[in-house]
Amino acid sequence: MKKYFIAGLVILLPLALTIPVVVFIVNLLTKPFVGLVVSLLQGLDVLNRGIFFLTPEQVVVFGSKFLILVCLFIFTLLLGVIARWFFFRALINLSDRILHKIPLINKVYKTTQEIIRTIFVTDSFKKVVMVPFPKEGTYAIGFVSRDSPEVCAEQAGAPLISVIVPTTPNPTTGFLLMYKKEELIYLDLKPEAAVKYIVSCGVITPEHASQVNNKPET
Repeated sequence: MKKYFIAGLVILLPLALTIPVVVFIVNLLTKPFVGLVVSLLQGLDVLNRGIFFLTPEQVVVFGSKFLILVCLFIFTLLLGVIARWFFFRALINLSDRILHKIPLINKVYKTTQEIIRTIFVTDSFKKVVMVPFPKEGTYAIGFVSRDSPEVCAEQAGAPLISVIVPTTPNPTTGFLLMYKKEELIYLDLKPEAAVKYIVSCGVITPEHASQVNNKPET
């Protein structure tokens, strides 16, 4: 019975963790617009009928969220198409210059812009390393960010490399550490595999994942 219970947990836990994440993302994307769309659908007397165990109000709310997601998808797709046009690029450059001149907003905008460009344009966080942490003789998995600030390197008397060491099982938090190049042990490991190892608290190793993926079907 124990093995059947564990097998059930293996099936249910990923689903139980996935559902809250999906619900959070959906609510985050639809919350600013759901009130307006609900009022519109109620005014047009659309979807004002119960379905199965859902009340008419719940049908309107869920229908509104679905409609918002569809509209956001279409809008994002069209935005990507228009972004290739020269006029839109010029408009983006103009708005970029305007946002850089607005007090307070320019600070947030510049910081966000630099972070996004660093993550998606450069090789940041794409190299997996093993670093001594929290003390010599013990190691942690980290991701190379980029070279540390020059002022830090000057004080240390040697070039330093910034490394993000995520916490487990929540890799969205962690430590920003600076190491000398010779202290880093570069690993032939994909970032996705390293993240799985961290999130699973060391249960899912790259070798274990390969064995599961390559296991023949019976």
